[in-house]
Amino acid sequence: MALSLQKFREIVFQFLYSRGFEESEIGELSLVMRQNAVPKKAAREALEKAEEIWKVREELDQLIDGKSDSYDLERVPMVERTILRLGVYELRYTDLPPKVAIAESLRLTRKFATPEGITFVNALLDALYKETEENASISEEPVSS
Repeated sequence: MALSLQKFREIVFQFLYSRGFEESEIGELSLVMRQNAVPKKAAREALEKAEEIWKVREELDQLIDGKSDSYDLERVPMVERTILRLGVYELRYTDLPPKVAIAESLRLTRKFATPEGITFVNALLDALYKETEENASISEEPVSS
């Protein structure tokens, strides 16, 4: 049974979310396997991805905090903060098309967060995406002599 990328992302989100409450370990593997009806291999892969994201969370948090004009990161609810970490990670560290990363973050927000969170998550990820695109276009411009 192949796990869909959407289901995989949801499990990664769950591991990251649980890590936000307890510093020692990211979730319990068997619990996630039972709750999501996924095989051990898929749960382990999701756990490994969550651990990769957790290792760079300080950088991710700085990026999020730098684009959040209205809220200090500590005021952002844990669900939205976790979704933003995952979304920013996918924007910065993967070859996933940015629009897919943003759309998937919005899907997770609709499923796990409040309706008000959708606007915030969308605005923040869109601002980071635009900044990345602007920086890429500046670095690609030919240098005139």
